[in-house]
Amino acid sequence: MPIENMGHEHEIEPQFGLPERLPSGEVLVWQGSPDVRALANSAFHFKKLVAYFALLALACAWPVIQSGFDPMALVVALKWIVPIAFIGLATVWTLAYMTARTTVYTLTNKRMVMRVGVVLTVSFNFPLKQIASADVRRLANGFGDITLALKGSDRIAWVHLWPSVRAWRITKPEPTIRAVADVEALSLKLREAWASETGLSGAPMASMRDAEQASPNLQVSPT
Repeated sequence: MPIENMGHEHEIEPQFGLPERLPSGEVLVWQGSPDVRALANSAFHFKKLVAYFALLALACAWPVIQSGFDPMALVVALKWIVPIAFIGLATVWTLAYMTARTTVYTLTNKRMVMRVGVVLTVSFNFPLKQIASADVRRLANGFGDITLALKGSDRIAWVHLWPSVRAWRITKPEPTIRAVADVEALSLKLREAWASETGLSGAPMASMRDAEQASPNLQVSPT
């Protein structure tokens, strides 16, 4: 089911999450947005930043700890790193929140549509017939990413898609549905819609893989 418009920024959209109303014969299959926490941890590496600042704080406090616990000396040792860490982490979390709030992914029986952009909102249409393969990456608690490899030579600038794009694929960016709930159910919907639209019996989905695993990525492309 389509998600509700929780704000006023996109009230002028003909249909929520879409640049125009769906034409006759095209139906909505799924619509959703990234989860803030899952997006912050996977795309913005929030947990890694927390660990980094914690190590910096420990490094600053360690000489005080070794010389004997002195509360005032500890405050002096941490007086710069704690505010910097708080500002940095708050900034990253706010960016993840705004990204999740303004991003909408829409799957129809004909295409995948991505509405992205915090300040300048743009929509990208990816016809299902142009999807060569899809890689599903499972995160914690049922959330996950689905990366789409596209056919043809047309390219979208990596920066225009970020963070809804696969990391380090700069020369040929791969659009990515980021941090969505119940990713396995979505992958099944995408597989069924792709097979129906292309008329092929195969499926573009790659094998499921955990975010923590470094297993090779099995790509299954239609023939």
